[in-house]
Amino acid sequence: MAACRISAVVAALLITSVTGACSSIGPSTVSRDRSDYSAAIGDSWKQQTLLNIVKLRYADFPVFMEIAQVIAGYQLQTTVGAGFTAQNYLTNAVNIPAAVGGTAAVGATYIDRPTIMYAPLTGNDFIKKLMTPIPPSAVMFLLQSGYPATLVMPLVVDSINGIANESKRSAMSRPGDPEFSRLAQLLYELQRANALQIRVERAKNNSEISIVGFPPTNVSPDIAAKIAEVGRILHLSGTGRVHQVRYGGWSGKGDEIALVTRSMLQVMVELGVLAQVPEDDIAAGKAAPGGPPRADERPSLLNIASGTAPPAEAHVAVQYKGRWFWIADTDFRSKSTFNSVMLLFAISDVGVRSAPPVVTVPAN
Repeated sequence: MAACRISAVVAALLITSVTGACSSIGPSTVSRDRSDYSAAIGDSWKQQTLLNIVKLRYADFPVFMEIAQVIAGYQLQTTVGAGFTAQNYLTNAVNIPAAVGGTAAVGATYIDRPTIMYAPLTGNDFIKKLMTPIPPSAVMFLLQSGYPATLVMPLVVDSINGIANESKRSAMSRPGDPEFSRLAQLLYELQRANALQIRVERAKNNSEISIVGFPPTNVSPDIAAKIAEVGRILHLSGTGRVHQVRYGGWSGKGDEIALVTRSMLQVMVELGVLAQVPEDDIAAGKAAPGGPPRADERPSLLNIASGTAPPAEAHVAVQYKGRWFWIADTDFRSKSTFNSVMLLFAISDVGVRSAPPVVTVPAN
């Protein structure tokens, strides 16, 4: 029976090797999971933002669903089976030693079962945040972070010291003041020359105070001329000093910069007007008409293309009312504008919700 004992040893070794090698599968999944979930959540966030921009063009209410938690669960089930047979043969009354046979089978089932928890952003607090003007400190943060004023100002600012930005919103459209575009260009050129100095300070009541200053000395004649032109457009006195940035209409004071900023809802409505929608939808009253044509040659902040079929390659694409809408991956300006909107959602603290329901969906 030595052969039988050998087969039993082999089966035991198989069992030990399978269970020992798979005793811990968690650590090996970390690098893969972080990359995969990060990409999936990022793509979903972009799609949700674009979808809500398009929905507003159709007078549909925006809905935001936050991914509150992702629980990744893994399970490895192993099965091992073994069988042995022994038989003696009698030939001419001679007893032949037993013939021993055996089988061993090892199986394993790997189960990846994540649980994803969603939290819809609803309630009075969220609506207020969606309609609350973006804080001036958030505008200054974007400028200080290197986002060009030619992008930030037309996107976020409704007026500055009484100088109005253009608006394309339905029933609220208006042409912009020519000096608004000139001001944005001047601030961008001062940004590039490191001549736009921005500070965000915290007051005693824990509120943020934004301060803008211009170098009073040691600048080239060209930069000095641009600083002087900014002061003339904004009616500032003493452009070499610092100026506090406040929210609201212009008070007429020469030592402050008054910003009327847009809410995130206004920003999305303004961008939704730029989406390409079928003329039939506009004629039927399903979608708002587009804004008036631009009087200048400046490109649109955001180009949202559309078609009946999904694009071959896109930065983000969504389907709405049987039609595809997307931002081309080759349109760098539109991608920058779109990413600025997503950043504004984060720094403007829009994601406030009051006791939302939580839906748990196990993905088997």
